[in-house]
Amino acid sequence: MKYIKSTLFAALLAATSLGASAQDMLVEGVLASETMERADSMALHTMLLNESYVVPSMDMYPKWENSGVHYTTNLPDSFRIDLTGFVMPTTSRKITDIFGYRPRRRRVHNGLDIKVERGDTIYAAFDGKVRITAYQRRGYGHYVVIRHNNGIETLYAHLSKKLVIENQNVKAGEPIGLGGNTGRSTGSHLHFETILLGKCIDPALLFDFKNQNVTGDSYVYRRPGSKYIENGKVKVAGPEPKYHKVKSGDTIGRIAKKHGVSQRSILKLNGLTASSIIRPGQRLRVQ
Repeated sequence: MKYIKSTLFAALLAATSLGASAQDMLVEGVLASETMERADSMALHTMLLNESYVVPSMDMYPKWENSGVHYTTNLPDSFRIDLTGFVMPTTSRKITDIFGYRPRRRRVHNGLDIKVERGDTIYAAFDGKVRITAYQRRGYGHYVVIRHNNGIETLYAHLSKKLVIENQNVKAGEPIGLGGNTGRSTGSHLHFETILLGKCIDPALLFDFKNQNVTGDSYVYRRPGSKYIENGKVKVAGPEPKYHKVKSGDTIGRIAKKHGVSQRSILKLNGLTASSIIRPGQRLRVQ
């Protein structure tokens, strides 16, 4: 700015020896140069801002690649995930399958299944950058993985169509695909995962699909066994939350026996009493 002012002052001094027309032309030329320098400075500032805004969490990840949904890396003892600026990935409120181990299939379910119809619009949950768009015939079908500014990645699977490409920047609420039934799927639905540094976290800890909202302004992930201070006391993070989807005929007693826990602990974890009624489809935390 000092350079611009001194240049303009020198030009004005030089203009005093010229005619009025020449003076106007010289001053206009200096002002135009000043405007261009300001524009270049603004453009550079905007470019740097955009680059830092795209994925500020990039540095916490070991690398950027367009493959490998889940991988092994070092997890921090704790990490606060900012949930502000969210958009629900679908307007559907119906959960058809929960996160966790599924005995009937003898494998872990890494996300939530939400009922959607073929062609329903699926949206990016947060601002970020598309890392993967791919197809798995015996797995996710058409799917998209986005790395977000808040440090997590989200995965959207069984799509009928992908609407974004790899390395594309997206905003929260931007359409990224259409609901479908591709890959290993028995009906049209959205398989939705939330992932921190390759570690799958139960999406229900972050998103409340029933009420179309997030669970809070932030969620703190704590690595099981890690120590932290709360209210001036040192505490140890417990195991990963474990859930049970209530089936017809289930009772608190049967559920407790199946998971090797006490009925009292289930009641306490879910804010229930001995007289509470549980219904098929209800999701209970058992650990």
